[in-house]
Amino acid sequence: MAEVLILDDDRQFCAMVAEHVQKAGHGVSLAHSLAEGRQRLQRLCYDIVFLDMRLPDGSGQELLPEIKTGAFPPEVIIVTGYGDAEGAELAITHGAWDYLQKTASVQGLLLSLSRALLYRESRRGAIRPLLFNTPDLIGSSPAFRAALTVSAQAAASEINTLVTGETGTGKELIAVAIHENSRRSNASFVVVDCASLPDSLVGSVLFGHERGAFTGAERRHDGLIKQADGGTLFLDEVGELPLDTQKAFLRVLQEHRFRPTGSNEFQRSDFRLIAATNRNLEQMAAEGKFRHDLLFRLRGMTVNLPPLRDRMEDLPVLCHHFVIRQCEALECDMKGINESFFPTLRAYNWPGNVRELQQAIVNAVVKAGPDPVLYPHHLPDHVRASIIATELRNADGPEPVKTERTGNPMQTGAWLTGDLPLLRDARDQIEKAYMEQLIARADHDINEACRLSGVSRPHVYTLLKKHGLKL
Repeated sequence: MAEVLILDDDRQFCAMVAEHVQKAGHGVSLAHSLAEGRQRLQRLCYDIVFLDMRLPDGSGQELLPEIKTGAFPPEVIIVTGYGDAEGAELAITHGAWDYLQKTASVQGLLLSLSRALLYRESRRGAIRPLLFNTPDLIGSSPAFRAALTVSAQAAASEINTLVTGETGTGKELIAVAIHENSRRSNASFVVVDCASLPDSLVGSVLFGHERGAFTGAERRHDGLIKQADGGTLFLDEVGELPLDTQKAFLRVLQEHRFRPTGSNEFQRSDFRLIAATNRNLEQMAAEGKFRHDLLFRLRGMTVNLPPLRDRMEDLPVLCHHFVIRQCEALECDMKGINESFFPTLRAYNWPGNVRELQQAIVNAVVKAGPDPVLYPHHLPDHVRASIIATELRNADGPEPVKTERTGNPMQTGAWLTGDLPLLRDARDQIEKAYMEQLIARADHDINEACRLSGVSRPHVYTLLKKHGLKL
């Protein structure tokens, strides 16, 4: 018998699914909000979680990383009444077993359940703890732990791995950790900075050259691919790789052999590939800027690193780590951190992510000088100025939405002279007006929309879908 949690605010749907799951001989628990779901997950170990994407207190997408942590987490079947291609992709990327719409038949739901349980049972005897030594990777938030779990799986294999994430999230640190925890840890870790490869010498840098192959080639040179023989080749910012080079590298990736510039002989290199990017390679491929076939080769396994704004629980431990390291580097007395320091840090959006936080802490320690405790005024000026500007904008409140429709709730006094709408209708009207204003102010940029609203990317997309809006 399996334990199943149904997390959905549609009580009628919950009762219907629960009845059929119980008839199949499984135990069932019900929850109708994120908060209630978290409580249930803390009290009992579940095998399967049916998860709705739209809940009264947020998006089910926010709970996925939390559910998928641990050595043997439950399988998650997304069940939603709102089909969303991007939401489905995000859910599967974050470890969901299946993505179903509520219009699916009961037989379809039960089939997905039985398949997930068969898969789970097949894994039960094969589960072994994955050892993953990560001294430079700091954090225990659900989103970050989920990334570390996938990284550990990658390290235990030889599969090509693509590390994605915004600038400053620690993609190279993850790549190094995968290498150092793999069977190739005693061999070379060779970095290819794709963004700085010189166009005229890209072939020589990657594949090497023979003496006299071109003007200035006074001696034979092994390229980076050969240097990675037996070890790991790390393609940093792989989205910047020129199209011609992508084609040549695809062949190397398929055959693990190449021909240096000026040579008639092929050479072999037994390397393990890890690539990283802060760009949307899917979109680039659709626009003809990146080869689809290379993308398929790169992402045998994908590690998605969360931005710092989605792992604010890790701020204190990250700060203490950077303070200790900087004080040791300066050979000065260890500094404490005032309790007002962390709320200030949380008020900033950190577009440069962990790398920017590290530099901010370094700046604060240096700026503090002999002061034994760090306070918010020790932070860099641009951080404090940005926080103050945001607070002032919030204090002013959003500008009224310009509309010709009557009774718009964002218009001053619209409800003071007529009949009051139902509360749920009022909420929907305000929410839609807010999202319209958010799209305009963010200039249709999803990252800016998340920053302005303080809402996660999946939740923004859920709200856009709900109100029929497009970013």
